[in-house]
Amino acid sequence: MPRRRNRTAENGFLAKCPTGIQGLDEITGGGLPRGRPTLVCGGAGCGKTLLAMEFIVRGIQDFNEPGVFLAFEETAEELAANVASLEFDVPRLIRQGKLAIDHVRLERSEIEEAGEYDLEGLFVRLGEAIARVGAKRVALDSVEALFAGLSNVDILRAELRRLFRWLKEKRVTVVITGEQGAGQLTRHGLEEYVSDCVLFLDHRVHNQVATRRLRIVKYRGTTHGTNEYPTLIDEHGLSVLPISSLKLAYPVSSQRVSTGIPRLDTMLGGKGYYRGSSILVSGSAGTGKTSVAAAFADSLCRHGGKCLYVAFEESPEQIIRNMRSIGYDLERWRKTGRLLFQAMLPTVYGLEMHLATIQKQIAAYRPAAVVMDPIGNLMSIGEAAEIKAMLTRAIDFLKNLGITCLVTNLTAAGPDIEQTEVGISSLMDTWLLVRFLEANGERDRLLYLLKSRGMAHSNQVREFVLTDRGIQLREVYLGPGTVLTGSARLVQETKDQAAAMADDQAAERKRREALQEQSTLNAQIAALQARLDSLTGELQFVTTQQRARRAVLRQNRAALAALRKAD
Repeated sequence: MPRRRNRTAENGFLAKCPTGIQGLDEITGGGLPRGRPTLVCGGAGCGKTLLAMEFIVRGIQDFNEPGVFLAFEETAEELAANVASLEFDVPRLIRQGKLAIDHVRLERSEIEEAGEYDLEGLFVRLGEAIARVGAKRVALDSVEALFAGLSNVDILRAELRRLFRWLKEKRVTVVITGEQGAGQLTRHGLEEYVSDCVLFLDHRVHNQVATRRLRIVKYRGTTHGTNEYPTLIDEHGLSVLPISSLKLAYPVSSQRVSTGIPRLDTMLGGKGYYRGSSILVSGSAGTGKTSVAAAFADSLCRHGGKCLYVAFEESPEQIIRNMRSIGYDLERWRKTGRLLFQAMLPTVYGLEMHLATIQKQIAAYRPAAVVMDPIGNLMSIGEAAEIKAMLTRAIDFLKNLGITCLVTNLTAAGPDIEQTEVGISSLMDTWLLVRFLEANGERDRLLYLLKSRGMAHSNQVREFVLTDRGIQLREVYLGPGTVLTGSARLVQETKDQAAAMADDQAAERKRREALQEQSTLNAQIAALQARLDSLTGELQFVTTQQRARRAVLRQNRAALAALRKAD
């Protein structure tokens, strides 16, 4: 279904003609100026002809706008063959009467110039092609060939001015290609005639890796992107990757996904990472970054999810072998289709091709999570700013799809360990740092959380131990002014256990002595109590006997007195 065309200006703004080229319409604010010429210039191999052809073909396929392609260097058959790999069926469009391709052949050796002449024949051929297909779009590739075929430059320049005015009167949107000149945009100053919009394509080589860039030199009457934008040519055509077009409008989730390390889940509020978040695991060489990534991938696959593992350093077989030694069997997940490896050396492609390859794999595989290990290797093919821009686009792409992204990054040991070479820490929702602690003749690993947005998380340092049953996080020994790990922690814990045992034994000995003394005292108390009871009884008996004798004595005295008849 053809897309809606931007035929007229709305609210007084310049009318735009959408190109249909991915990313280009975003940085131009909707497309090229409708009914006006646009110059596309650049060196050999930068994609000028492809952009012009794609502008015409996309216009037909996506916007139902027929087009004319006027070629001065390649025939219609050559053009059709060149773009056939992009799924552009040029012969079919020609048969349908929607596309006209005209090849103008100019050979100076076959041309005899006599007196005054003009380009009226070119006007006639072009006008007939426009009328035949009802063209709304025209591509001229490359008009500069006229300068090679005709020697009278003054007449040619005047005729070109007339040609561009004539095309404006036809109200067709025109793309003109031109070769880059020395010290100017084109060899023959075509930019002097095309004053509405000028695009500059660049094909450069850095560290033996070729990359393409696009820049809008000028665009009258509208706002537009002014930066250099990475440009990619693949099996789908040309695409521009504008970092400035990204928007902070992706969905978020409160669901959690396990890290694969139980103690780390506990440090993250007991539940793990947020689903759809970005996680950075950084540290110096050998600290276990890949092991953390493998633990996450293993856990995700074990719970039924799919993971795409993008490896820039090791082959899948090497990763599988190494992770098997610490208890993570990634091979079984690869066999079941839950784990897909995409291993490539960074120098195979440029940054843009790496990004496009990852995006295509994600579109085809639809994973729940993506691991990129390690991103620091991309420094061999780009500058830090370029890598950050590429990763920003990748993370934005993943966040919009709700895909959890875990990346590892190698950092230098020393005071700058909490920094990344590519400066991506600000893009990450969760940042784990693993590092070595060297003491007592050994190096032990430590792990701690630098940040984890949107959740309560631990601020404690944990000892990071690789075992044959996976990763284990253990509490470090905190002594007076020191932190002990590894064998030093075990020795200190043994000493603490021995001291505690000695304390327990001493306490037990004292307890037994106290119990024995208590038993003795209780016996003495019992004896004294018995003696006391005996004395009490004897005292009561004596008292009773004394009372009885006194009573008998009183009775005897009374009886005696009665016998004596005493008064």
